[in-house]
Amino acid sequence: MVTFSRPVPQKSDEVLRITLFGAIANFFLVILKFFAGFCGNSSVMVADAVHSMSDFVTDLAVIIGARYWEQPADSTHPYGHAKLETIVTLFIGVILALAGLRLMGGAISTLHSLITDDNFHQPIPGKIALIAAGISIIVKEILYQITARTGRKIRSSAVVANAWHHRSDALSSIPAFGAIGFCCLWGERYAFLDPVATILVGGMILYTAWLIIYPTFGTLMDAGASQEIIHKISTVVQSVPGANNPHKIRTRSMGEGYDVDLHVWVDGNTTVFESHCLAHSIEQKLKEVKELQILDVIIHIEPIHDTDCSNDQL
Repeated sequence: MVTFSRPVPQKSDEVLRITLFGAIANFFLVILKFFAGFCGNSSVMVADAVHSMSDFVTDLAVIIGARYWEQPADSTHPYGHAKLETIVTLFIGVILALAGLRLMGGAISTLHSLITDDNFHQPIPGKIALIAAGISIIVKEILYQITARTGRKIRSSAVVANAWHHRSDALSSIPAFGAIGFCCLWGERYAFLDPVATILVGGMILYTAWLIIYPTFGTLMDAGASQEIIHKISTVVQSVPGANNPHKIRTRSMGEGYDVDLHVWVDGNTTVFESHCLAHSIEQKLKEVKELQILDVIIHIEPIHDTDCSNDQL
């Protein structure tokens, strides 16, 4: 059996650079939104500020996590630390979900008071809240585009998840902008739109959180690659001269790619050195196919004429 160690990824600098940029932008947006929300009497803008604050927290989580998930394998973590990136991604999703639930709970309470309490008065949002919502939409969409592009480039699930956090913040500001605009133009009779928009924002946040959380389950439970990828692995192995009948191909997700182990038949007269060179060629071929995202390979060599080994075929 021949094993090959995983390469040490070199992407932490890009992760830190793009995430720090987002964190600085989020910090100023949080201040702007809280100021506009309280001074402009807008609960939906305060809710949006809380959402941006959760975005800032996840930025910090990515910055801290990136320093560790890029560390090479060691004696206590022989398979590396890549799954920490998945844990950070899950953390981002959970924080986002909690923020959505909190916003929806507060808005439902306000809406209930508007309906049942004749003495309850919902203040009319000011124009400063409208301006803040407009600025937020523009800034957060720009952050999403830049962060998502970087995340896809370096194949970082945590950075892509953080990008979607930016996008959810931008989307949440759209109903906030609309509700505040209606209230500013048509007065108190449309004050109910503020909590209604907050509920809508909370629902959008929950949906985005689920899209982030769900894929992490597969990685944390060592889910295998799709049959399409398995077939491509088999095709690549068979393209190597001397490698026959690849079988028992197993994969497991490591967050940024896959670990693979497989069995191949070789001529029974092949020497140990030749088998090692063949296994090395297979490993090189697999890693050259970037779409497969192979991180680590374990290859079990079986002589064709050995009936005990050949009976292992799946």
